[in-house]
Amino acid sequence: MSAVAALKGYLSRRFDEELRFIRVRQESPNVGAILPSGNVMARKMASVVDPSSGLPVLEIGPGTGVMTRAILERGIPPERLFLIELSTTFACRLRVDFPGVNVIQGDAFELSRTLGEYSGITFDCVISGLPLLSFPVEKRIALIEGLLDRLPPGRPVVQFSYQPFSPVPPGGGDYKVEVFRYVLRNIPPAKTWLYRRPWQVAKAAALAAAAAA
Repeated sequence: MSAVAALKGYLSRRFDEELRFIRVRQESPNVGAILPSGNVMARKMASVVDPSSGLPVLEIGPGTGVMTRAILERGIPPERLFLIELSTTFACRLRVDFPGVNVIQGDAFELSRTLGEYSGITFDCVISGLPLLSFPVEKRIALIEGLLDRLPPGRPVVQFSYQPFSPVPPGGGDYKVEVFRYVLRNIPPAKTWLYRRPWQVAKAAALAAAAAA
């Protein structure tokens, strides 16, 4: 494929994604972004994925699938990627655009119920595109705690925000908040965050030291 044809394909796909996003945003006040996330931010967030772990990856709030595509490009097979999307419109389109990916239409805040038969799965990490600031702080904290319960020691939940502060406040639960990346090449510019459990980080270091001994 020529560079011109590739560019035309990208622009056409991006235009379609933005149109779908705008339509759903008009229907749902809980869609917090003004446009779908850009490719640069998607790749930065997907960089936390460890394809060598052999574990599945969970993405919540995938929307039009920009981050989904970046996760797959990291080398995760479709059958090892699970998406939770509240919007029926987005969920239906994700099934068409990403055959083989496990698309679950439901509420990420009702995590166990929505995952259903997959509730006991351990994931490598979680990529979140949810507009967390649209929800009460208690729900945000409970969500992060529930997600961390499903991760191995030291593995993160990664979340973006258009605000300078973490959408899940530090000190609200058994987790540690870290700034991950600033993404200026996004509309609007964004900041990404990592959430881990302090004891998970310590346990991961201890396991690594024991394995090296």
